[in-house]
Formats: sequence, structure tokens, C-alpha cells
Amino acid sequence: MKRILGAGLFYILISACSVHHNPKENPQVYLQNPGRETKKWKLVWEENFNSPNLDTTKWTRIPAGGADWNRHMSLDDACFGWEKGELILKGINNTDRKKDERPFLTGGIWSKGKFAFQYGRIEIRAKLGSAQGAWPAMWMLAELDKYGQYPRNGEIDIMEHLNFDDIIYQTTHSHYTLNLGQKDNPKHSGTAKVTSGAYNVYGISWYPDRIVFQLNGEDTFTYPRISGVDASQWPYDQPFYLLIDQQLGGSWVGKVDQKQLPVEMRVDWVKVYQ
Repeated sequence: MKRILGAGLFYILISACSVHHNPKENPQVYLQNPGRETKKWKLVWEENFNSPNLDTTKWTRIPAGGADWNRHMSLDDACFGWEKGELILKGINNTDRKKDERPFLTGGIWSKGKFAFQYGRIEIRAKLGSAQGAWPAMWMLAELDKYGQYPRNGEIDIMEHLNFDDIIYQTTHSHYTLNLGQKDNPKHSGTAKVTSGAYNVYGISWYPDRIVFQLNGEDTFTYPRISGVDASQWPYDQPFYLLIDQQLGGSWVGKVDQKQLPVEMRVDWVKVYQ
């Protein structure tokens, strides 16, 4: 049946299609159409945390696991808060060791299974808290497991902050960097000066041939795709989902000083462009 679209609606549909498409088999995935990397960015997805509850169509609370980063993750409401349009992710002392024997608990969210994107720009406005053993992070993992078990699908660390540092770490990890040890061909990590107790915008601009890390809209570090090396150097040709979490402790950040808890990360908004 033929349908006639109004000029405004037709423009909206055409404009949207020119930016991204959602494949039928994975409707949570936003794929950037070829050639868009040379065009002006358009907002395709956002979260402003204006609701006093987590939007479960976009996010899931991160469960506990066995790695340093998720060893203390908890679904407990005490690890989450909402205030003035901000999500608060907390690292706290555990006050009920009979229920859960872990000494402290942390809160985090991920968009796994609900939102992922391939190429584009992401920006996250947040304020980081500091404490001995605090490790807030914003990062990305592969949604569809294209190349096999971790680290073959790669990892993009938009921002990691340790303790009371005045820098953040921005890093890529993969089979190439971790298992093959190729961390300088090309350089896989950079740092940027930051005032952790202030609001900052952390982000990346991700293209088919490079990932440009950013802080407050300024480029800080670029990880390029290069030729003539093992193909595992660039697993970043597939959709990734987002993780935002207030981590505590581990071999990198060191022991936690429980006297300095609670510590929190306040997340104002998340925006994705393609």
C-alpha cells in the first residue's frame, strides 16, 4: 500500500537513516553507515539520568565477578544513588558481612545487550571522587564476540583514574597488546592531566582507522590502525557496549583504605554521536 509522508517526517527518516542503522538480528546495535566518518556528528543516543531509577531499557547493574575490576561489584541499592539529574556510583564499606562477606562493595552499570555502537563519538560528563584504592572507570567491550575470548575482541578504556592522581589513563587492550606484547607499535596508552574533583567530559572519537581519545573536547591520544602487523592489532571493527563503574582495589590501584570510604563518581550524562 502506497503511503504519502509529510515533508518533515520524510526528512527526519532520511536524516536518521543517513547516520546509522540497527541490524534486524541485533536491534540494540547502532552501526555507522559507510562514509559518515567525514560528516558532521549527529546525536543518536543519550542518557541524562533524570529519573530516580535506572532506565533498564538502556542499562543493567554490573554483577560481581572474579577479576580485579568487578570483584566487589554489587547490585545493592546502597551502591547507587540519584540526585539533581545525576547517577551516583559508590564505593562503600560493607556493613553486613553476614549477608556478604566482602569488606566493601561498589556500583557500576553497563549497556551490554541493550545498547552498543560501531564507530562514532561518545562523551560522558562526570565528576570523580578520590580515595586510596579508588578506581573509577569508563570503558567499552565488544558486544558480539567477533574474534573469540578476551582479549581477542579488544577493550577501549575511555578513562581510568587511580587514587588521588592528577592524571587519567586512556588505553586500548587486545590480544596484540596483551598476549603478543605489542604495546609500542603503535603506542597503546596515553595520559591526560585532570582535576578529578571537578566535572569533566571524557570521550573518544572512533573511526574505521583510529580511536582518538579526548578530554573536555580536546584530543589527548590517538591509537591508529596500522598495516604490516598481526591482524589482532585492530579488533575495533565491531560494535562495543559501555561500562561505567566505581571500582575499588586490585593489583594496579593498590589496597583500599576503608577509612576513606565512601567514595563516589557522579555521572551527569552520556551522549553518542555518529
